[in-house]
Amino acid sequence: MFDTIISAQKLQQQLAHCRVFDCRFNLADTGHGRRVYEEGHIAGAHFLDLDQDLSSPITAESGRHPLPDPDVLLNHLRACGVTPSTQVVVYDDAGGAMAARAWWLLRWLGHQAVAVLDGGFPAWRAAGLPIGSGADTYTSAASSSAAGTARPDTDQVVDSSTVLSNIAGKQFTLVDARAAARFMGEVEPVDPVAGHIPGALNRPLTDNLQHGLFKSADDLRREWQTVIDGIDPENIVHMCGSGVTACHNQLALEIAGLHGSRVYPGSWSEWIRDPQRPLINESTVASK
Repeated sequence: MFDTIISAQKLQQQLAHCRVFDCRFNLADTGHGRRVYEEGHIAGAHFLDLDQDLSSPITAESGRHPLPDPDVLLNHLRACGVTPSTQVVVYDDAGGAMAARAWWLLRWLGHQAVAVLDGGFPAWRAAGLPIGSGADTYTSAASSSAAGTARPDTDQVVDSSTVLSNIAGKQFTLVDARAAARFMGEVEPVDPVAGHIPGALNRPLTDNLQHGLFKSADDLRREWQTVIDGIDPENIVHMCGSGVTACHNQLALEIAGLHGSRVYPGSWSEWIRDPQRPLINESTVASK
């Protein structure tokens, strides 16, 4: 079973026994993923759209990528041939930044046999491995025989009220996966408010990668132990802009053998929905 990452060569050997999902997505062009999928993808792969499949509709209180309805996602996966024993592999073209969301969601649904393709579609293509084209052929509505009821693991998730109470109680530590300039509030290209949650640490997801691949388990362990500085991984909660790339940091911890961290799916874009929630940015620092 592969439950963190898998190389292109190993996936090629195991391809006949896997269900593969293309998770390419571009926040600035939401149709990009489907277009590039239809132009070329790993042979036999299905497509999962971040907005349509891996998130639910935005509400007045939510962040930009609320968690999907677990029953809808489960039945979608089953319609694509995923059973409880299926090895699933997910990939993108962004170093795992989008695919890690699918990886985490399957684990949230209780499916442990899921891995991110290390290096994604660029690594697959560079290796000269089989590529298909055109639309996928799954039936989006699962048959009654495939349909089931999801039982998501709520222990993996932290909500905004818990994060708010934690600022005073300090039961866990937030680690923000956004770039340092966004974390510090120097720039904010996506959300209407810049900054970060008080007490959060910063570990940009790009620090998990080297030449488009995840760093070795030893390197990740050493670097992450420096970041969390003695904090038990079970007391780490990952966040980002909308709960997507936070999953990349959790994946890196799992590769490193540092198990038990959680995710704040609402993340920054949900946190700032309530102007009464505290935050830190350049203006708040300057006012002190």
